[in-house]
Amino acid sequence: MKSKFIIGMNITSAKMQDNGKKRKWPDFRFTTEEVAGAVGDYGTLFPIILGVAVVTDVNLGHILLFFALWYILTGLYYKKPVPVEPMKAIGAIVIAGEFTQEIITASGILIGIFFLILGFMGGMKFIRDKIPQSLIRGVQLGLALILLETSYQFISHSHSDFYIAVIGIAVIVIFFVLKKYKNLPDMSSLIVLVLGFIIGISIYGIPSMEVLTLPSMVLPSFRDFLSGGWLLVIPQIPLTITNSILATSLLIGDLFKRKEDPDKLSKSVGLMNLTSPIFGGFPMCHGSGGLAAQYRYGARTGGSNIISGLILLVIAFFFAGVGFIELLPLGIFGALLVFVAMELGKHSFKTDSYLITGAVGIVSLLINISVGFVVGIVLYYLFRKIDL
Repeated sequence: MKSKFIIGMNITSAKMQDNGKKRKWPDFRFTTEEVAGAVGDYGTLFPIILGVAVVTDVNLGHILLFFALWYILTGLYYKKPVPVEPMKAIGAIVIAGEFTQEIITASGILIGIFFLILGFMGGMKFIRDKIPQSLIRGVQLGLALILLETSYQFISHSHSDFYIAVIGIAVIVIFFVLKKYKNLPDMSSLIVLVLGFIIGISIYGIPSMEVLTLPSMVLPSFRDFLSGGWLLVIPQIPLTITNSILATSLLIGDLFKRKEDPDKLSKSVGLMNLTSPIFGGFPMCHGSGGLAAQYRYGARTGGSNIISGLILLVIAFFFAGVGFIELLPLGIFGALLVFVAMELGKHSFKTDSYLITGAVGIVSLLINISVGFVVGIVLYYLFRKIDL
């Protein structure tokens, strides 16, 4: 079969399903849909790294630099829109506790070693075989509910954020209708972000350029490793196993009709964290929510990751100040996250036990995903024992 040209590039195509129709997707394409999908996950990326940069001594430009590089490398490696996200549990704890760069770096190194070893030993396949699908679907549901809650917080932050979110949601709905009935590319996320920057510039003015300085090596002490391991790594590992690796692997199969090896995802998580935090980056992973976001707004190939990485690279090199990201009203992120949550949540209904999936999702929302995971395991084996 002949290769397919996309913007002058001859790239091998693969058969996939999209909206129930058989399509042939290339490994890479660089179209308006891929651009729109490339920024689809920024609503979860920027709030976390911005919060970390505000309360710690971590350099925002260095964080964005490594996200940019790994977005590009991940796109080239997987040839699909596999997201790169900040580790949410670590991000939340760091924002609340104001940890040092050295402790953050130590936690990244420990997580990198853990998931690299797990991936090479086939540990994720072993864990996947022991964890019921209903539990993983529950994690997807829990994350969807958490995203909806976050969206509500962004939208209700102020009256202006509410009205901005309403406009953003209207734009997304209009493009959804146009895509469905007129077969037009969904550029809603891109337009919503541009709208947000226009509003921000009109209020705060154009931010000054801040050229990126070269990152230097961060060398944690033994005490940093102890603190990072106990306070950051242990809460993060269950979330990374379930959402970043197992749920992402499962969602790739749902969306692209081709399963992704969870051990492969574990290896890339390990490599990202062994190479980035030691030079000032932030611990990162993949994520089913990010995949749902990119797919929802048009990403279908590795080209979306490359585009996203290039955008972040420009921001890192020339707009590394916190003021640039603060231009975006929270209502913009709220509007984007509503539809990301819906895209992720609908796949949670492909479960073999609505009771377990629902319980995991609700507990994850009310407490956290780690506790939801434990509740799901207990319910699963309890139901097996009583043959329910």
